[in-house]
Amino acid sequence: MRSRSSRPTSSARSPAPPTRKSGSPSRAGCAVGRRIRAFAPQAIHISTEGPLGLAARRWCIANRFPFTTAYHTRFPEYVAARLPVSPGLVWRFIRWFHRPARHIMVATRSLARELAEQGLTQTMLWERGVDHGLFRPGRAPHPAYEGLARPIQLYVGRVAVEKNIEAFLDTAQPGTRVVVGDGPALAELQARYPDAVFLGKQTGEALASAYAGADVFVFPSRTDTFGLVIIEALCCGTPVAGYPVPGPGDIVRDGAGALDENLDHAIAAALGCKRSDAAALGARYQWSACTAQFAKALTFVPAAAKGAALGTTIPA
Repeated sequence: MRSRSSRPTSSARSPAPPTRKSGSPSRAGCAVGRRIRAFAPQAIHISTEGPLGLAARRWCIANRFPFTTAYHTRFPEYVAARLPVSPGLVWRFIRWFHRPARHIMVATRSLARELAEQGLTQTMLWERGVDHGLFRPGRAPHPAYEGLARPIQLYVGRVAVEKNIEAFLDTAQPGTRVVVGDGPALAELQARYPDAVFLGKQTGEALASAYAGADVFVFPSRTDTFGLVIIEALCCGTPVAGYPVPGPGDIVRDGAGALDENLDHAIAAALGCKRSDAAALGARYQWSACTAQFAKALTFVPAAAKGAALGTTIPA
């Protein structure tokens, strides 16, 4: 099975006017069409609603080629956090974009319900997986944690306005608040919160040790559809604190963390959770299951072709 996934970079996630660098939309669309024809895929999955996704969608509709999409950013809330735009207006675009898709892949059941309320009922579950060889309990703490007051409360992710990091940094729990990640709001937050520790971008072993050495992982976002960092933290045995909203509300259970509209209360409760319960919950998220869910959504591709591509047997 040959599958083409159209996924713009993070800097091109929302429609934007043409620039000298990117060229005109029509030229970009023609280039996307030429690449699709040359690749000759059996399936096309459109990953985001940005310019490349729009071009791929246009090609699929013009050529009557079935395609799937994914809804993994709460786009109306994301745009509203950055621009004076009504979420209702953005929902009109979301409905238009995803309606022709054979299936819309979503990470959680609550997100499927949210789309159903907008008339988009062709959703299929597509959860996430974790590298369990990298993200695991028992790692030594990150070297930067040495000498920091406990409990260490950790945030990992993009440092940007829509992540609501200020809510975490404004909490009053004793100990140390640590931020791992980079983004446009980093300099401002460093200036406003001098008592917090900002470690910048961390990857690989360093990132895993940051998770494993923390006492609690705090997820303050209200707009994420899933939160891959949540399950990475859980796999390292670190309990999670957050708001009771879609994303963390779909993941955190079985004593692996705490959710509360008062983030201070959530952190305090999560600090009392067992690390073994967090690790047990994280262990449920496997890439093999994630891959099988993706293949299942490609209902227009013969099962034999999907099985050959994945090296396994896919039920018809």
